[in-house]
Amino acid sequence: MITAIFQLLYLLIQLYIYVLLISCLFSLLYAFNIVDSRNRLVRSVGEFLYRATEPVLAPVRRILPQFGSMDLSPLVVLLALQYLLVPLLRSVEIAILTHSTQQFFS
Repeated sequence: MITAIFQLLYLLIQLYIYVLLISCLFSLLYAFNIVDSRNRLVRSVGEFLYRATEPVLAPVRRILPQFGSMDLSPLVVLLALQYLLVPLLRSVEIAILTHSTQQFFS
């Protein structure tokens, strides 16, 4: 049961990473007028991606310094998910499965 919960969490994190990457790609396509902004489907996809990523990216944007027109917040969020959250979840899962809290309190 515990393993299934953690596998679901890993899957959700991986899915959100894909949403972030698609959002970055979509914003580039939109900025260079490769996709038609007047198309209803394009607008709907853009609105979905914005609503899915903005709650996570907005606080990171407030913390990061300005780099001109470059937005590095997706990069920071992707790195945090890959190199902080996933290893932390793995260590918590191992601690729960082995009934060992030694690695957290030493």
